[in-house]
Amino acid sequence: MNITFLLNGETVELADVNPTATLLDWLREDRGLTGTKEGCNEGDCGACTVMVTDEGGHKALNSCILFLPQLHGKAVRTVEGASGPNGEAHPAQQAMVDLHGSQCGFCTPGFVMSMVASHANGATDHDTQLAGNLCRCTGYAPIIRAAKAAEEVPVPVWVKDKPVATRVTSQMLPESSDELAKIYAEHPDATLVAGATDVGLWVTKQLRDLDPVIFLNRCDDLKEITITDDEVLFGAMVDMNRMGEALADLHPSYAEMIRRYASVQVRHAATVGGNIANGSPIGDNPPALIALGATLNLRKGDERRSVALEDFFIDYGKQDRTPGEFVESVSFPRQEDRLKAYKLSKRFDQDISAVCGCFNISVSDGMVADARIAFGGMAGTPKRASKVEAALVGKPWTHETVRSAIPAFDSDFTPMTDMRASANYRLQTAKALLERYFLEDQGEVTNVLEVSA
Repeated sequence: MNITFLLNGETVELADVNPTATLLDWLREDRGLTGTKEGCNEGDCGACTVMVTDEGGHKALNSCILFLPQLHGKAVRTVEGASGPNGEAHPAQQAMVDLHGSQCGFCTPGFVMSMVASHANGATDHDTQLAGNLCRCTGYAPIIRAAKAAEEVPVPVWVKDKPVATRVTSQMLPESSDELAKIYAEHPDATLVAGATDVGLWVTKQLRDLDPVIFLNRCDDLKEITITDDEVLFGAMVDMNRMGEALADLHPSYAEMIRRYASVQVRHAATVGGNIANGSPIGDNPPALIALGATLNLRKGDERRSVALEDFFIDYGKQDRTPGEFVESVSFPRQEDRLKAYKLSKRFDQDISAVCGCFNISVSDGMVADARIAFGGMAGTPKRASKVEAALVGKPWTHETVRSAIPAFDSDFTPMTDMRASANYRLQTAKALLERYFLEDQGEVTNVLEVSA
């Protein structure tokens, strides 16, 4: 596989690229650009952050789980390229020095590159922008002060990279869903790589050989978002940041949950289709989408079929998808916002859910007209609380009805105990979330993230 991209402003052309070689390893071992650090090697610590620019703009990404073919036609900036051609410091670099934002320096390049990307985009929600970067020395206060200090300084001209014009030299880099369907039908044993936020760990942690590999990042028609009066549709390659932005007005609770979905770097890469297709019982998207009545749209060659998302998950690690078949999009009916999405995890930011509970209960004339309740982390697959739903529908929307439905959770779920939570914790919190949903619907304040005297 031959690829071309910009690295710190210079054109790089690589031939016969190993499809699962990571950008981090290539930078450090082949180019000697050791400013980009290896920390966790799984996209959690942010020490390996670089800025990647494509038609969608500037993005902070984790280079440890970014495969080289994903860079074809794009522009990459490392910490060495953050400074100017004559050694001029980037505003983020200068602010980190001036405000003492670095001690050991191991995490600093990643912080700087996240700040370079957010500065280029004019983003000032620094707590969110830097949530994917971990520091154990300085503490975050001087780093946040540095990010704020750089806000008003103009973006340096040298970081305003443009994507490079390229031609595809490998069929494993399809440029449309039609091309993907043809190639995947010919290679049904291939590994599909969307954002590599999960598949990347198969390489870095499990040391798996994934050949052959088909990269989906150039399939622009799979990146479309369509919102009509009747339907909301996300192409499989829509990344989680774009999905969150699109949902902000439609279903703000879902959008807020997406803000806690990993980090900015991971959300720039992770896709809605990848999150669904890997079939994880703790993926945060499926419970919310199931609660919204989502349909999954699948394609194999020229044949398409649709399946209710809740029916796609058959058992742990098993989905209703045949060899050569891929997720094309997911859609759900446009509807009044009754959705609440609750993510419970040990850390607020960038953590895997112990329980993810999503509630979509419609009330008409004081009666429960419909209820769709779905959970992640409570079974081997994302699963609806069908017996709880049945205990609510047709009853008055009262606290008494909610309390009488709570015992049905014992029939719906038999959760397991693992490192994230005990079975008892999962079951008790699931029950509490239904009561929380009711109380919030009645106007009660239930958010305990901020406590004031």
